Amino acid sequence: MRGMTMLIAVGDAERLHAALTYAAASAAAGGEVRVHLHEGAVELLHPPLDAPGDRARSKAGLPTLGQIFEEALALGVAMTVCQSGLALAALELEELDPRIEAQGPVGMLAALGDDRLVIF
Repeated sequence: MRGMTMLIAVGDAERLHAALTYAAASAAAGGEVRVHLHEGAVELLHPPLDAPGDRARSKAGLPTLGQIFEEALALGVAMTVCQSGLALAALELEELDPRIEAQGPVGMLAALGDDRLVIF
């Protein structure tokens, strides 16, 4: 299976939820998956991780943003954040989950290789 790199380009919690859902599904199927949060998307990692649709998801027995985030990381999805995004969100990398690494656009593109690039 070809790897997949997902670029989360904007600070939209519902898009992040969708991306993480597909990232977790791909990882569960045995694929290698990387998720990179660009600039405004990094802000979404401020605790608590939540999305507008989380209440309805909980009622329906579906994972919330925080739950799908944890599930994706547990399944081995590699997650990186843009250094500019950290600065814009007034976050330090050490404040985030230790499985998350900082990476710039050049590094992300250089690591792309033969992965499919999906932009959310």
